[in-house]
Amino acid sequence: MKLIVVVASLLLVTFVSWLPFYLKINLPFWQMNFGEGAVTLWKNYDGPNYLIVAKTWYDKASILNNFSNPLPAEYYPAHFPLYPSVIWLFDLVTTGTNAMLLATVLGSVLCFGMFYKYINEFKISLNPLWLSIVFLFLPARFLSLRIIGSPEPWFIFFILASLYFFRKEKFWWAGIWGYFAMLTKSPAVLLLAAYGVYALAESIKNKKIEWKYYPILIMPLAIVDLFYLYKLRTGDFFAYFNSGDNFHLFFPPFSIFAPQGQVWVGNFWLEDIIWTWLIFGLGVLALRKKELKIEQLFAGIFFISTLFVAHRDVSRYIIPVAPFVLMGLDKYLQKKEFKIMLTILALPILLYSWNFLLHNTSPVADWAPYL
Repeated sequence: MKLIVVVASLLLVTFVSWLPFYLKINLPFWQMNFGEGAVTLWKNYDGPNYLIVAKTWYDKASILNNFSNPLPAEYYPAHFPLYPSVIWLFDLVTTGTNAMLLATVLGSVLCFGMFYKYINEFKISLNPLWLSIVFLFLPARFLSLRIIGSPEPWFIFFILASLYFFRKEKFWWAGIWGYFAMLTKSPAVLLLAAYGVYALAESIKNKKIEWKYYPILIMPLAIVDLFYLYKLRTGDFFAYFNSGDNFHLFFPPFSIFAPQGQVWVGNFWLEDIIWTWLIFGLGVLALRKKELKIEQLFAGIFFISTLFVAHRDVSRYIIPVAPFVLMGLDKYLQKKEFKIMLTILALPILLYSWNFLLHNTSPVADWAPYL
């Protein structure tokens, strides 16, 4: 029953978030104009790019002949194929833009369903229903991603599903869900790294090779399959590495604060990134008290990787860590004071998402090929 409440709450928040776009209303108090309607949702980054993949499957001629997007055709292998495959399935029964949004909603339902199942079954939260409600609003950046074309809900679902079966020592299933994560976004390699470190540590502790973890090795096969797909569709086995400016990891760490800055940083108003790292870091460290070893290992490796990101949107890069931060900080998030503050902040979180979506748009001149 509570799982139904979680899903219903997710759908309600999604509906409310979509409402001003579909009604094309204005919010004069906050000077927000939704007159462009649902088109704004369609053209938010990186939705159109994934929709182009779903329509062309990386075929260069098809991209150049049918789409007016200013990005070079070589750029699209930066967008992995699993999420576009879901769009493609929905596109069989509706328009491409609606298919894209429905694909995100389905991923969100699976993501929140798995999150609730995870924290409820493993007794991680004092109140799994409330913690799931918190996840609906925090991090705020995730809310804006759940109502546009975005693979993040699917990615987090696959990560949680893989870790769920890993905890149950059903390693074939952990490997299979990890395989799907690898086909969704490239940072899934960090999940593979966490499994590798965990297996190595267990082998050292037990003074023998722990062969029971070997099914996890199905995950690297996703890389081979992915690159073979790129070879078939683009002629370049290493098309991902030749996709242009999509790598935002730089040495040394904290390069986002370099005086000259990076092209994707943009300005020096970056204090919020310090707060993001502080809160997420505290949440990851708190997992230790709950003895969530594999969760802390994955979240810790992922968190450390974000310290090398030189991109203004660190809050998006770090989102896969968010479920584990909520697990770590659960006892604080259950307090009355936090519930009061989240109630106060629910509206500004919506306003933040709307404002972000009104501005984070790609230049699409002709929507006909996307439909």
